[in-house]
Amino acid sequence: MTGESMPAPRTRMSAVKRRQQLVEVGRRIFAEYGYDAATVEEIAAAANVSKPVVYEHFGGKEGLYAVVCDRELAYLGAEITESLKGEGARRRIERAAMALLRYVEERTDGFRILVRESSTVSGGSYSTLLNDATASVTYILEEEFVARGFDPVTTSVYAQALVGMVSGTAQWWLDVRHPPKEEVAAHIVNLCFNGLSHLDPLPSLEKDVLDEYTSPSRPEGDSAGRDLRPGPGRP
Repeated sequence: MTGESMPAPRTRMSAVKRRQQLVEVGRRIFAEYGYDAATVEEIAAAANVSKPVVYEHFGGKEGLYAVVCDRELAYLGAEITESLKGEGARRRIERAAMALLRYVEERTDGFRILVRESSTVSGGSYSTLLNDATASVTYILEEEFVARGFDPVTTSVYAQALVGMVSGTAQWWLDVRHPPKEEVAAHIVNLCFNGLSHLDPLPSLEKDVLDEYTSPSRPEGDSAGRDLRPGPGRP
């Protein structure tokens, strides 16, 4: 026997731990390559298991992907739902913005997967989660609108705009990561609530804009309004 130490025997994972490991590895692989480009071979190799192990736990790539997405949606959904509880419209919007940005920061791979909106997911989707958040924000804004004497029927429009603004900003911040999430959330809420402070209860567009985009006599043309119909001198 030599003085060299023998390699430690490989520890066999329990089924629960192995499944969790594959979910974490799958999340990283799907985030990096996307669903279509990711392969069971890559996932198995990264987890240091054979391909049959992946099939045993999830039935294949689609099954693993669905579990990854479902778990991320459940985690983010719980965070957003919790953030929208409590009192004070502004405070709840601040907490929701911070909850989403914190999720982007701490679970970047999960967010990258969700925003790809793959139709492979059998259950909910990121857009479904946003719709649920919009319903909650609509309820929150109704309180503000009623208190200010505005028509509460229009809150659904503002809720869609606000949720879209927060989600779109989060997707932008996913890559830039500057300024810090606390500042980003503060700017989002600043735009929302300072805008709300000076909200016109009966907003309308400028007349020339209305005429440009609603006139029935507008000539056939491209997006800049140039006439593209055949005529003298036109091919």
